[in-house]
Amino acid sequence: MTDAPNEPWYAPLPPCEATVPCGQGTHVIGWEAGELRLPNHSDPEAELVLAALGGEKARCVEIARTWRRHLGDLTVLGIGPRGAADKVAVSWDDVDAAAQASQGGGWGSGAAVARRLASPPAAAMARAASRQRQHRQEADEASQRRLDMLSLLALGAGFQVRLIGHVIAAHADQPDEHGPSIRPALKAALAGRFALVAERWLGIDPDQVEVSLHRDKGWGSVELTGRGEQRRLRVSLPVWWLARVWACGLALTGRHLVVAVERAGWPDAQVLALRGPGAEPVSLSAHASDGPPGTPDAPHWTI
Repeated sequence: MTDAPNEPWYAPLPPCEATVPCGQGTHVIGWEAGELRLPNHSDPEAELVLAALGGEKARCVEIARTWRRHLGDLTVLGIGPRGAADKVAVSWDDVDAAAQASQGGGWGSGAAVARRLASPPAAAMARAASRQRQHRQEADEASQRRLDMLSLLALGAGFQVRLIGHVIAAHADQPDEHGPSIRPALKAALAGRFALVAERWLGIDPDQVEVSLHRDKGWGSVELTGRGEQRRLRVSLPVWWLARVWACGLALTGRHLVVAVERAGWPDAQVLALRGPGAEPVSLSAHASDGPPGTPDAPHWTI
């Protein structure tokens, strides 16, 4: 395989849903075919306008805005799950507590700052006021970011994995001139997640896995060398692997390591897979069924 399939990266993923406290009850937020859906809100944009005019903000609509804000946020790769056993559990009570905490405290008023100075000159007062505004802005941004991340995590693992896929898709085809600034984050995201897949595949210690970004055409390479403590699994994969393979639950299918998707789809896909390190990849048909109990949004693929 030398080119990506024509289908979007999320084609092998089923819809997923989460229940969210909204208004006086609970609403459903859904994800399907790459889009966040709000079935209980027929006109989210109109609700945003009303909220700006002083009306009540609907949590579902706020979450949709938060989702859009972070579709290309590389820091999402550092807080989302690395594997099926890597649970990131955040409740809506945690989100509410964080929102309440963000409304308290503060940096004090400009008048209070001025009172702490003995006969403050106008220039000193202006500098103090400027610093205060900057500090307040930075504190507000940090508080909003924390609240955003908690809200996204509270949606559950299905949404977390899909958001990681969206972030990868937003950066995977960046021109080379932008590459150096984002490559470390992409490499760390790929290495951390692939190492856990390799542990399940071969029983190898994740610390013995070395991952590099493959930037040429083709899927890359997987090579195992050494013995015992000197054993090393050296892997080169394109960053697209995280979205097209890992995020879709295809990474380890039927004891094969899937290295690329030839034809994306649900519940059937055609994949390129390795039986072992150094082996030639083979084209296999994969079929998805419901995931294990407790993981309704995670497809279970078989060959």
